[in-house]
Amino acid sequence: MRRFKCTIQYDGTDYSGYQVQPNGLTIQEVLEKTLERMHKHPVKVIGSGRTDARVHAQGQVIHFDTELSIAPASMVKALNTLLPDDIRIRDCIEVASDFEARYDVVGKEYRYFVRQTEDAFRRHQSVLIPYSLDVAQVRLGLAYLIGTHDFSSFCVAKTETDNRVRTIYEAELIEQGEELIFRFRGSGFLYNQIRIMVGTLLDVGRGRFAPEDIKRMLEAKDRNVAGVTAPPHGLYLWEVFYPESKKGI
Repeated sequence: MRRFKCTIQYDGTDYSGYQVQPNGLTIQEVLEKTLERMHKHPVKVIGSGRTDARVHAQGQVIHFDTELSIAPASMVKALNTLLPDDIRIRDCIEVASDFEARYDVVGKEYRYFVRQTEDAFRRHQSVLIPYSLDVAQVRLGLAYLIGTHDFSSFCVAKTETDNRVRTIYEAELIEQGEELIFRFRGSGFLYNQIRIMVGTLLDVGRGRFAPEDIKRMLEAKDRNVAGVTAPPHGLYLWEVFYPESKKGI
């Protein structure tokens, strides 16, 4: 058996998230059914993590095992021929049999796109903010999130882990044409953490919170003190990072 690592992108608009579930079509389900067509038997796909319904990915990572004698580049072509157009395999490499797309992750980058003008072609890929935003205040609030903190105030109550300490290495707001892009790079993120941080920062930008309130929210460790959860369709899993030792063979 050989193990392949693939980087994939997808438009999550028509999917109930990444992970297989009883109700609703998911990215993982489509991938596994496609690989089953190629292999003539079920093939398990492991992803670097879950994304929610309507959330997108530019750089989700998966792995699966195959007995096929096919080159990675040919696997890309074969899968992209069979997959729907809203799921694309960006690249594929062969990795050691102990590579784990989920458990070997050492960091992730997420991006969240918002816009202040109507755009029919971006309505499912970025979130319309129909109010003025003080970008300077947002950037001041962002600075408080950088570093190692307990992010209990910025995750939902049903978060599976009791350890809610995470490290954010980089956080910035990028102005790109008609859109604003929140970029977060960190060791890992809690359930809905990005969306709650963005929702809170947007509230800072419209004057509902002061930038220094972010610091008090972190110290409170209470979801009730933070802002709203931003909608899912502005969020992208942008990149997943692995140790150098886990490069391809």
